[in-house]
Amino acid sequence: MARVHLIDGTYELFRTWFGAPPAEVAGREVGASRALLRSLAALLRSGQVTHAACAFDHVIESFRNDLFPGYKTGDGLDPALVGQFPLAEEVSAALGLATWPMIEFEADDGLATAAHALASAPDVEQVVIASPDKDLTQCVRGDRVVVWDRLRGTVLDEAGVIAKFGVAPASIPDYLALVGDDADGIPGLPRWGARSASTVLARWRHLEAIPDDEAAWEVPVRGRAALGEILRARRSDALLYRRLATLRTDATAETGPPTLDALAWRGVDAAALAALAPVLGIDPASLDLPTGSRTSASR
Repeated sequence: MARVHLIDGTYELFRTWFGAPPAEVAGREVGASRALLRSLAALLRSGQVTHAACAFDHVIESFRNDLFPGYKTGDGLDPALVGQFPLAEEVSAALGLATWPMIEFEADDGLATAAHALASAPDVEQVVIASPDKDLTQCVRGDRVVVWDRLRGTVLDEAGVIAKFGVAPASIPDYLALVGDDADGIPGLPRWGARSASTVLARWRHLEAIPDDEAAWEVPVRGRAALGEILRARRSDALLYRRLATLRTDATAETGPPTLDALAWRGVDAAALAALAPVLGIDPASLDLPTGSRTSASR
């Protein structure tokens, strides 16, 4: 039985960008990518990873920007960070990880697609989504699909998601539609906060099921009259926000079929890693990882 690790490469790159010191090699900033290499190598050295994929936002904008002009863009990102996105993908591929550069879809859609496909596979024991992003908690299924925050060392199964957000994973897009998600540019509805959203959705689960008349909500909510008025006036906005927050599970055109064979880790791509070494200013031998049969052409 296999345990599959699905890694949010975009988050990992941002984490190393803000957490690692800058470093230039031949006039090019590579500090975040070098730190990403070491971080992913440490994960592979742990011996826990037998099947894995790493998804990146190759293009910051996606189909969601066509749905809502306020959705997140690459505006304001440091060019030295943006310039390392292609390099980060090269790092992942050189380490022998199945690497998904997402263009029409987002990295989270790639992870959701693989989690959905592998959750019911008879030879998969568990799918571990390595990311702290709350929108990915909608992918959690019992203890079969979990999310893992590598930085904090915490794991959320379905019971953990309910304990943290007050709603089941299936209601997370509805929850984010009401409270908003600053990281993705989803504004949410005015006056709706975490407590009010979780209380109402714990009873009604989805936006369209919440009665128009707040007197029929059947749960005690502070400021219910104002919340009901806002929801009546802006329910269509909330449904759009939910669509933005709902991860797609049909991104196989960009991930390829997420099978166990495609995600099997067979060691680093020695040739690709050797080519990256002078770019990053590292010694591949210092990673102490086995070489394997995966090639630079592998996804």
